[in-house]
Amino acid sequence: MAISLKVNGATHQIDADPATPLLYVLRNDLSLNGAKFGCGLGQCGSCMVMVEGEAVLSCVTPIMLLEGREITTVEGLGTIEEPGPVQEAFIEMQAAQCGYCIPGMMMSAQALLQKNPAPSEEDIRNALSTNLCRCGTHMRILAAIRRAGEVMQSAGMTSTNRRTG
Repeated sequence: MAISLKVNGATHQIDADPATPLLYVLRNDLSLNGAKFGCGLGQCGSCMVMVEGEAVLSCVTPIMLLEGREITTVEGLGTIEEPGPVQEAFIEMQAAQCGYCIPGMMMSAQALLQKNPAPSEEDIRNALSTNLCRCGTHMRILAAIRRAGEVMQSAGMTSTNRRTG
């Protein structure tokens, strides 16, 4: 069955079982490898993407629920030449160690900052509660999210006026 998915602003016709998890379609059909397979149970956050501005675990989200909805992956936040504010802040703050969890962390941060570009420490920690990291860069990740929020705030980026690519 063909399902129409809008990913990072482009529409794709996907011929797959409607129960297929979005993560598999992103990686296998669209070659968008930013979202990672971690646990496959929605418990680690490595597969996090955004659906209409909300952070969503793509490993447990069937594509049948997403037809006609805007999906954003980490690839949709910016490019190597022009990273988005969240990506740039993670680079500046050296927030990655192994990097496996970082795309999911960035997507949770982006979803938070689009709604609240001046989050409290508690807001940031709550937004990251579904993202696990074993490398120990949590303090740098928190600093990167605060930095991205400052940039987004000074640029006037909100949920209705944001740079997504």
